[in-house]
Amino acid sequence: MTATATTPTAARPGRAGPLRGHLGDTLALAGRHLTHLRRSPGRLVLVTMNPLVMLIAVGYLFRNSMHIPGGVAYEDFIMAGIAIQVGLTGVGPTAIGVALDLRHGLVDRFRSLPISPSAVLLGRTLSDLAVGAASLTAVSLVGLAVGWRPHEGALRTAAGFGVLLAFIYVMTWVGILLGTTQRNIEAIDGTGALVLVILSFLSNAYVPVGGLPGWLRPVAEWNPVTSVITTCRQLWGNDPGQAASGGFPAHHPGLVTAVTLTALLAAAVWGSVRGFRRAGGR
Repeated sequence: MTATATTPTAARPGRAGPLRGHLGDTLALAGRHLTHLRRSPGRLVLVTMNPLVMLIAVGYLFRNSMHIPGGVAYEDFIMAGIAIQVGLTGVGPTAIGVALDLRHGLVDRFRSLPISPSAVLLGRTLSDLAVGAASLTAVSLVGLAVGWRPHEGALRTAAGFGVLLAFIYVMTWVGILLGTTQRNIEAIDGTGALVLVILSFLSNAYVPVGGLPGWLRPVAEWNPVTSVITTCRQLWGNDPGQAASGGFPAHHPGLVTAVTLTALLAAAVWGSVRGFRRAGGR
């Protein structure tokens, strides 16, 4: 009788094995960040309070002083511009968190474990996206309380929030890029503040582009934040409809949003991975 050796199926590495392990590492690292957030919720408060302060200070207190063409209520007009600040405000805290992990040797500990470097970055982005989603929910509820209303039905309203979540996710990668390339905490904090102020005020977040000085209008029109805001306003029925007086971004905000966010995400991921590997090799 001839004995035949058989190899157990479980011993053969399947294609789904590495993918399942990578997903498990990513979720575990995301859970780690969320656990830290639960113990120290200051970051969630920071990301939420900045848009809320602007919503109350500008959108509510000054609403009777603002006149938007097309008869759109100022609460409706400003809501998309306020919501976009959730993503912009999160750039700085994400960058600081990444820089601190690199400074305190956490990356060196991960390098000693069978964990993919990409899982470390993806775990961070997922946890920060969860923070952004929670902040966006709080801001939206306060917006409803002060008078904002979507007018285009549940599906288009949900699509608008989907665009915002995509923007928030791209901004988390921008924050990681900043944290892996700029190791000085003070410089990161200042850069994050500049990102928030410049990208929000040089856009149509608070006033229509036509209300800006003439030399600033092309800058505001091609600001990717402007296209994201206009896309959300159109999906929510809050847009004053001034596309006829604008350029290509005003006529095709959805297309410009898709192209710019995709390009920005690809560049930020590429730069973040390179920066993370260089930092880990030091």
